[in-house]
Amino acid sequence: MTTLSAQGKPVLVIGGEGQLALSLAHLGGPRIHRVGRPVLDFDRLETLDAAVAEVAPCAVVNAAAWTAVDLAESEAEAAARANTAGPQRLAELCAARGIPFIHVSTDYVFSGDKGAPYLETDPISPRTVYGRTKAEGEAAVLAACPQSIILRTSWVYSAYGRNFVRTMLNAGAKNPSLRVVGDQQGNPTSAEDLASAILSILGTIEAGGWKEDYAGIYHACGTGDATWHDLAVAALQDAVAYGQAMPEVTAIRTEDWPTPAHRPADSRMNTDKLYRVFGVRLPQWRESVHHVVQQLLAQPA
Repeated sequence: MTTLSAQGKPVLVIGGEGQLALSLAHLGGPRIHRVGRPVLDFDRLETLDAAVAEVAPCAVVNAAAWTAVDLAESEAEAAARANTAGPQRLAELCAARGIPFIHVSTDYVFSGDKGAPYLETDPISPRTVYGRTKAEGEAAVLAACPQSIILRTSWVYSAYGRNFVRTMLNAGAKNPSLRVVGDQQGNPTSAEDLASAILSILGTIEAGGWKEDYAGIYHACGTGDATWHDLAVAALQDAVAYGQAMPEVTAIRTEDWPTPAHRPADSRMNTDKLYRVFGVRLPQWRESVHHVVQQLLAQPA
């Protein structure tokens, strides 16, 4: 894969202390200019204008979103500001400057009923406020900026912040048995793998210039599928090497763990388009989990 060169104008990354923004900063070097709250806030759109004007970037990556899926059911307006209005404004600012805009979206734009990995051309049918506001954000971004790339991803975890893998490791260290949903399928995705993919896309654009067929929606998630139970077991098995006891992990049904927002039963996504256009394919999720557990649990020498 190509990658972003060390020299050149800055890349503005929206997302503050989020997993993807931190991963981009870690991998991307000094050209990554990371901005988040309180300096930039989707509830105050004028702060987006100010940030883009101050940084004068060669591209913008939006790694920020309202990701509290259940809370969005009761805070729909706030979710819409973060997932639709904010990205739309960023896209407008990028269009005005003639620069690329990479926007991160989600597998939750799908219903989960297809029974096979989703293609970018499959119809969307979100079943949650979160998914609906993200879908509306996709449409708004594509309409506002001709140099927009939308990357739908899923089940993101990393060594940064709160995420499912860290939660499972913490729970497994304290409990002899755990119950984890085993009837939802998806593609676990390392934030560092996604960040590497984004940097490769930016490097390709930088090296050869923008091409019209770059614009549009891509699926960018870890290779291979799993259930939440599979992901938990994998992380906990890897933790054994660092002295953590392996708990008993029981697979349960979705209805045994009710939540305000409906989760897709099968949100697997096909990533061939990303490889076909940019030569990018994210690593096998199992390998990436191993790496993240190592980052979280390995003690420095």
